[in-house]
This record gives sequence, structure tokens and C-alpha cells, in this order.
Amino acid sequence: MAEIIEKVNSLFDGELTDQDKLVYVNTVIKGKLLASAKLRQQASNNSREQFANSPDLKTELMNAIALDAHALMSTQALNSADIQSGIKDILLNNAGLYESLRAQAA
Repeated sequence: MAEIIEKVNSLFDGELTDQDKLVYVNTVIKGKLLASAKLRQQASNNSREQFANSPDLKTELMNAIALDAHALMSTQALNSADIQSGIKDILLNNAGLYESLRAQAA
């Protein structure tokens, strides 16, 4: 958890608590991605590397960011390829997105 907080803290600026950032990435965004049947199917049928390179993952990530109520973080994330890449890295390498989607697909 400390590693996730450290990575998320490096992505966002402004008056945001560690909890705001953690909930945004690990609960809100990840939760929206976990709801995607398309991503579940891709996680089930592809390797982690193939899944990470899926254009559908980028599209679903952008949709999850755009639909979220956390306006400050959403705005920063939508306007920064570095933040988008950082969120994807955290979700895939620290928050267990791929594994969770595969487990849901089983």
C-alpha cells in the first residue's frame, strides 16, 4: 500500500490528501475498469504485456477518468500523458487490475 501511495503522490498536484489520491486511483478508477466486460475478457485471454498494450485499456481508462467526480485529479489526468501512464502503471503493477479482471472472468 505504501508503494501505491508513493507512486500516486508523484502524479498529482494541489491540495489533495494521500487518501484522496489513493481512493481515486485504487478504488474509483480501478472500480470502473473492473466493471468493463471487455477488459475482463482481454485479461482472461491475453498475457499481462498484451493487456497493458491494449488500445481498449487506454479507452476504458480515459472513460473512467472522464466520468469521475474527482474534478481536480480528473482534469490533471486528462491533460497529462505522464499521469495517464502513471495511473496505468499503478493499476497494472501495484493495484492488481489485471489479476482482478482475470479472477472476475473465471
